[in-house]
Parts: sequence; structure tokens; C-alpha cells
Amino acid sequence: ATLQGDREAFASLVDAYKRPVYNLCYRMLGTSMEAEDASQEVFVKIHRRLHTYDANRKLSSWVLSIASHHCIDRLRRRRLKTVDIEEMPPWAPLVSSAPQPEQQLLVDEREARIQGMLDHLEPGYRLPLVLHYWSGLSYEEISETTGLTVSAIKSRLHRARRKLAAVMAEEAPDLIPETQSS
Repeated sequence: ATLQGDREAFASLVDAYKRPVYNLCYRMLGTSMEAEDASQEVFVKIHRRLHTYDANRKLSSWVLSIASHHCIDRLRRRRLKTVDIEEMPPWAPLVSSAPQPEQQLLVDEREARIQGMLDHLEPGYRLPLVLHYWSGLSYEEISETTGLTVSAIKSRLHRARRKLAAVMAEEAPDLIPETQSS
């Protein structure tokens, strides 16, 4: 129905994918404000490109592919600008309706710390990590979304996990779960 121009069907599509698209944008771009802007732009792109959708592909892969390419483009444009670290805005925590503010503050702090560590990864390594662990995509779905081979995805995930583990060991050893020894 969306392909035939049904606005309500497109609104349903947006409603179904707004959270996964926002989460991907947030994890890739690092701030909630930029993720909100990027999410809106992604849905505009989706609407404009509906005629290019191949019904043989999973809709979620197609939507997240557009979102991931948009985020990578934004990151590339961001590299062109240099900003002094003192001029950067502070990290904004995720807004939540959690009933206990103290617990939500701890969750937000942990999220900000994890996001800061994700920012150490190159976008080519960050994207498969976010798609796999935050969006729950399989290797094949990530391959379809990014255009990389499954073996390249596995390799990038392995390297991203190693890099993230090294950063965590240095910057946030308290976030590393303790392993149980037998």
C-alpha cells in the first residue's frame, strides 16, 4: 500500500521502524539531537526511494541500509569540520520515562560511557557492531545492509570487539563483566 502512495501505510512503516532507525543513528552519530535529525532525514529518503525497494529483500534490511549509509555520509561530512574539544557540546543522556531517576541516571551514564568508547571505532567497524549487537541483525542481514561479504563482516566484528575490549580495559574496566571461573 505504501508503494501505491497510501500515506497511512507509510505512517505505519515509520512507526514500525522509527525506534531501530533512531537507535542505529544514535549509536553511529553519538548524540540524541543529531540522531533525531538523521532519523527524520532517513524517512524522507525512504519515502523518496520507495520505488527502488526490491520486494525480494527484507524491508528491515533495506530501511537500515538507507539509515546506515546516511549516517556514514554524515560522519564523512563531519570529518571535514575541525572543532576544538572545548567547543564541543556536552553529551546528552537519552531521555527516558523510567520511574526511578537514580537508576536511569546510572543507565544514562553507562550508555554515555559506552558511546564514548564506540566513538573510538572507525565507522566501518562501528556499523557492523551496532547492527549486530544493538539492532540484532545476523551476519547475512548485515552483509545485505552494508554490501560487504559475510567473511568481511565477521572479520570487522572480531576486530571491533578487540578494539572495544582494549578501550574498555583502559577507560572503563568497571564495565567489563567478571567471568566466572570453575
